[in-house]
Amino acid sequence: MNKKDICSYNYDELKEEMLAIGEKAFRSKQIYEWLHVKLADDFDEMTNLSKGLREKLKENYEIRKVKMIDHQISKVDPTEKFLFELEDGNMVESVLMKYNYGNSVCISSQAGCRMGCRFCASTIGGLVRSLETSEMLRQIYHIQKITEERISNVVVMGTGEPLDNYDNFIKFIHMLSDEHGLHISQRNITASTCGIVPNMRRLAEEGLQITLALSLHGSSQEKRKKLMPVANKYELSDVLDACDYYFDKTGRRITFEYSLVAGVNDQPDDIRELTAILKRRNCHLNLIPVNPIKERDFKKPDRKNALEFKNKLEKNGINVTIRRERGSDIDGACGQLRRRHAAKSEGETDENICND
Repeated sequence: MNKKDICSYNYDELKEEMLAIGEKAFRSKQIYEWLHVKLADDFDEMTNLSKGLREKLKENYEIRKVKMIDHQISKVDPTEKFLFELEDGNMVESVLMKYNYGNSVCISSQAGCRMGCRFCASTIGGLVRSLETSEMLRQIYHIQKITEERISNVVVMGTGEPLDNYDNFIKFIHMLSDEHGLHISQRNITASTCGIVPNMRRLAEEGLQITLALSLHGSSQEKRKKLMPVANKYELSDVLDACDYYFDKTGRRITFEYSLVAGVNDQPDDIRELTAILKRRNCHLNLIPVNPIKERDFKKPDRKNALEFKNKLEKNGINVTIRRERGSDIDGACGQLRRRHAAKSEGETDENICND
């Protein structure tokens, strides 16, 4: 018998489930607190439940665990990277970044990714499957248990496209911000999309207060198509219209993510085109010098050129920053740790895996 994934039930669903199996409604509150506040990994930890109820839960439900396979701690800044194994053997990555305003965790929404962005290690091998709501939540829970420190900010920018896993992602947002769980403010949650226009518009209608980050990466439709296969389906003009719609509906400023690739999208015409796109919008541009990977022939611009690119955009009135590099001495880029582990399992050497 396939057991039900109890951690993917929201508060109301769990109450209905407990009533359906003959339990009192208050039991659902106790169980939900164990799962989403005390972060229990096993039903036997739920000591205020009777042994009979715990046995009933074991027979019918499972707490889908994420098992830590690798844990890298940076020596240059307060950044830690985690490789988690899911129950079916798939691997996902998460990153913990500590700031003076609190702890931020970047999680994955899928095992693999089918978006195919040319510069990203996460897309190599394509999409295996989307994560369940519980598997997204438990990346955060596991890190909070390991560190014994509260997570205050969550970024869904790891492996996968969250809007390609739409229903589970939306449920994840509601459960993460639910007052019965960790109750992380939606304003402290950011999700990145490469530009799936219909779901961007759906997201705008959800009534959420999360920050939407668009992976722009190209200053024109043609340049985006060279870097991002999704641009073959959605025109840049339509993507930008969807960004405007999200802002109009939510009042939340859009963040535009722009991976700087030396000689590809860091030229004077890119500055002009970016200025034309962004100047009239209430937005923020985040420049990200690309992380080289062996499977792609893209190079990171040197620091001087990146700063010049930023400064010229600023002179044109664009609100822009260069993302602070974190975890430079570990597999900090999305997908690299997962790729390294997979390659080692297949007998490759470190030198053949990625060029950090």
